[in-house]
Amino acid sequence: MIRRGRIRALRPFKSGAAETFCIFEYIYFARPDSNLNGNNVYEYRKELGRVLAREHPVSADLVVPVLDSGNTAALGFAEESGIPYEQAMIRNHYVRRTFIEPAQSIRHFGVKVKHNAVSSILRGKRVVLVDDSIVRGTTLIKLVTMLRTAGAREVHLRISSPPTVGPCRYGIDTPTEDELIANQKTPAEICQALGADSLGYLSLEGLRTSAEPLKVGICDACFSHEYPVPVESTKAPPQLSLFLDVSEEHD
Repeated sequence: MIRRGRIRALRPFKSGAAETFCIFEYIYFARPDSNLNGNNVYEYRKELGRVLAREHPVSADLVVPVLDSGNTAALGFAEESGIPYEQAMIRNHYVRRTFIEPAQSIRHFGVKVKHNAVSSILRGKRVVLVDDSIVRGTTLIKLVTMLRTAGAREVHLRISSPPTVGPCRYGIDTPTEDELIANQKTPAEICQALGADSLGYLSLEGLRTSAEPLKVGICDACFSHEYPVPVESTKAPPQLSLFLDVSEEHD
């Protein structure tokens, strides 16, 4: 800082404190062709998809990504599961990221003009829809409805990150806790709200195990509430199962 014409250096953090890197950069924000800390983002996202397929297998005909956020993880899911990969939704690239739009009406409109389903591919098929995360649920509730309208027989959601239960406290413009659907509903309730046949999140353990080869400390506080730098008290995440098949509710 500069005070009274003199430069003064401030060191707000203790020397020797462990450095942590935002894991959401690897999951979503960074371009897939990026190399972060010497690691390729594309390969990491594919590995998340492979782990997700092992944790939450499903009988289906197609693996369909939510473009562009879920396409790399969907490739990994398809390779691991042996289910064919299809880009059965087309994305309009002239629409901004909808989860950071300020108004709900704008977010809903953005989703409507951002994606379009390919009926000839989807008709009569059991679909695994893969995305990187669920924030408010605005996008996925529209996409699940879109796939069913296009003729999909079943829609199974697979998410290549754990439930997003906490906001970023370090500068990323994320929704508040009250706006995060996973902080307000159980996986069973989320699955029902989105109209899916099943919902499977990557486990926190699976995420952390996948991050071990990155050889860098990670911040996963948005999934764990474990903030590496102390923040104001936050609600503890619920202890929930990360998989739900809707058919189980009727057994």
